[in-house]
Amino acid sequence: MEQITFTTAQAEELLNTLRTRFEAHMTRHPSLRWPVVEAKLRSNPTKLWSVYLMERTGGEPDVFGQNAEAGEIVFFDFSAETPEGRRALCYDRAALDARKANKPESSVLDMAADMGVSLLNEEQYRALQTAGEFDLKTSSWVLTPPEIRSRGGALFCDRRYDHVFTYHNGADSYYSARGFRAALQL
Repeated sequence: MEQITFTTAQAEELLNTLRTRFEAHMTRHPSLRWPVVEAKLRSNPTKLWSVYLMERTGGEPDVFGQNAEAGEIVFFDFSAETPEGRRALCYDRAALDARKANKPESSVLDMAADMGVSLLNEEQYRALQTAGEFDLKTSSWVLTPPEIRSRGGALFCDRRYDHVFTYHNGADSYYSARGFRAALQL
């Protein structure tokens, strides 16, 4: 990823955006209050930076809930379609390196690592879909089990016909309408 500066003013603008989104969608996180989330974000600049990158690439991050056992707050991307700034990527570095021609710019696992986030897994993707209707025109790579990836494949999901589908594709494939959704635990 390109080097990006993150000023105090940008951090404050991000926190205001997140607060507004948080308060507009309380059904996503009814047991949490904004001051708790804000305090955790302010005390962890690395995670705040990751949320900034989620926002900057079009993810519209919001709190999905809380991992009660670990006491962590979980952010997901809530953009209607897979984030525009994270599309047209193959699945991982091995798939990218294996392509002989027409290589994409990067892979989803590399970009996620650069952002300090993880891909949603299939279970998280399905949970996201209980909070709304996402990826009606696009699709999102999801974390792929090693037994599928070792055979050259990778998984992606979308929502069509009021149903959430999971598909497979070669990990080296990429499409302008496929990207990835991020998860971040804070």
